[in-house]
Amino acid sequence: MYIDSCGILEDEGKEQMAFDTYRAVTSLYLKLERFSDAATILLRWGLAADKCKAINSQCKAYLSAIIVYLYAHDIKQAEQCYNDCSQIDAFFNSEQNYCAEKLLQAHREADVEETKHIAQSNSTISNLDHMGLNHQRFGF
Repeated sequence: MYIDSCGILEDEGKEQMAFDTYRAVTSLYLKLERFSDAATILLRWGLAADKCKAINSQCKAYLSAIIVYLYAHDIKQAEQCYNDCSQIDAFFNSEQNYCAEKLLQAHREADVEETKHIAQSNSTISNLDHMGLNHQRFGF
């Protein structure tokens, strides 16, 4: 039902009105531990944000998707997501991109302490709470 309502609003060109619904469905998928579905919704939210020129929301959605993949221990998908999102200028030039790059590097090196340090010292991550992503849930 959530997905259908997002689709209806997207079809009518009212993407920004769907932001609360994206947040709700992301939160639901995370609670159900359906991480791939949560990441997919976050990427869809990023596309919707792009259509209505909400660059900050777009970048936060993309970073959130990458974090969800990392939490699910799917480094390959996180890397692919990062590479795809980095093709978008708004994300490539953002603080969220820089943060994602640092998190991915820490995960590649299996440096749990560095991951926690990045997450706790970076306001970019703490600002993701409104995306339906509570950073404390992810061990940060």
